[in-house]
Amino acid sequence: MPEQPTVRTADGTVQGRWDQGSAVFRGIPYAQPPVGALRFAAPVPPRPWTGTRQATEFGPAVPQSGPIRARTGEDTDWLTLNVSTPDLGSAGLPVLVWIHGGGYLAGTAADPMYDPTRLSAAGLVVVSLNYRVGAEGFALLDGAPPNRGLLDQLAALEWVQRNIASFGGNPQHVTVAGQSAGAGSIAALLTMAPARGLFRRAITHSVPGNFCTRALAEEVATALADRLGAAPTAAALAEVAPDRLAEALTSFSADLPARYARWGRLAQTGVAVCPVLDGDVLAETPWVALTHGRATGTELLVGHTRDEFRLFSVMAGRAGGFTDEEARTALDLFAPAPDGPRRYRAAAPQATPSELLETVYSDALFRMPSLHLARANAAGGGTSFLFELCLVAPAMGGALGACHSIDVPLAFSSWDSPTARDLFGDPPAPEARAVSQELHQAWIRFATTGTPGWAAHRPDRRLTRVLDTTSTTVPYPEQHSHRIWENHLPTPFGLSG
Repeated sequence: MPEQPTVRTADGTVQGRWDQGSAVFRGIPYAQPPVGALRFAAPVPPRPWTGTRQATEFGPAVPQSGPIRARTGEDTDWLTLNVSTPDLGSAGLPVLVWIHGGGYLAGTAADPMYDPTRLSAAGLVVVSLNYRVGAEGFALLDGAPPNRGLLDQLAALEWVQRNIASFGGNPQHVTVAGQSAGAGSIAALLTMAPARGLFRRAITHSVPGNFCTRALAEEVATALADRLGAAPTAAALAEVAPDRLAEALTSFSADLPARYARWGRLAQTGVAVCPVLDGDVLAETPWVALTHGRATGTELLVGHTRDEFRLFSVMAGRAGGFTDEEARTALDLFAPAPDGPRRYRAAAPQATPSELLETVYSDALFRMPSLHLARANAAGGGTSFLFELCLVAPAMGGALGACHSIDVPLAFSSWDSPTARDLFGDPPAPEARAVSQELHQAWIRFATTGTPGWAAHRPDRRLTRVLDTTSTTVPYPEQHSHRIWENHLPTPFGLSG
């Protein structure tokens, strides 16, 4: 085996390292650092280099906001990607491009939970990327293009088209995959004209319903800038250091619930920035665009967990402790009008306030956006495959249930990651390994052939793979929620008064 794997890209030569039989390259720039004159600008192609660039370390994390953040440093080469390939000499392996989650506020491709080793060993070329999050990527500012985080993702996918053949990948055989904010980003990409032809298939776990109107995004940007004593313009905020802006967004997001009378659902989520329906980069929500034929469907694998919101209840120390008033507020804000609150209560008359709150939040924020994306994609001429993960994580005595994010280490089979150990133990139980094997193989089959191994979700059958200690393929299992939401597509967050 050669000492070090070396590849010539369109911008220059990179040298990676061997890892368990795969050639691994890290920290390859797909755009110039978005700082200085490029702060808040659309991504600009990287400058070519001479000689050989060492590509053995992950690129630095983008400035982070929110309660869970990756470490950041002084290096501003934020827009980088990583490639793991089992065969540099291949004529064209299937490619999987991973877009991380993090609530549009945080996240990094360097998270060990996203270890590509097993996917790459199975014959996939795996690409992961960092993109601008928080105010850098999603605040709507005068003098700056909107949805810069999505533009970064487009730039990375364009890099893949130019370069992945040199890593053994087939640029015509690209699958994009993401969870949470990564899945929401992919839902947006499905409808964006510049993304056409950049990928063939898509995998979306826990698609969030977080999209907001331009009017709301403008008010959010103004309020955030006011907090810093600045105008809501790219020129003014460019004078604010990125780490200071990220910290300001963290404290601002924590104060959002006080603004729910005006900002409604967005205020209740505690996430101040998300993709904006700006009329340029994004004209409408993906559900509307696909359902009404203004975007073309694709081969789509989409799923959610059974107890999506439980993670956030536990993180807040509130699991099982929500009040009647909090449940009423959740139902009034997030259940579909006009009779959603009544229908939720009628469907579960014995439910506690916590159970009602978690159900409507799970539905509105993740489960119904995921279900409706599968249906909209089929309406747009695509083929959709749906799953629900019901495996309970044993951590904390099972208190997390089948919560948001536990599907990610299962799909990657990243058992050595701290997250997998915390959730499933070390070693994990045979039941967890079995579910992981099925989901992991579903990803590989889908990226390779376009089918995960179970029947498609169609309007006449609505079949869903339920992943659990004993997995089955059944009609969509969350029938009460489905009936409440059947005629209600997710709507963007907007102003309430």
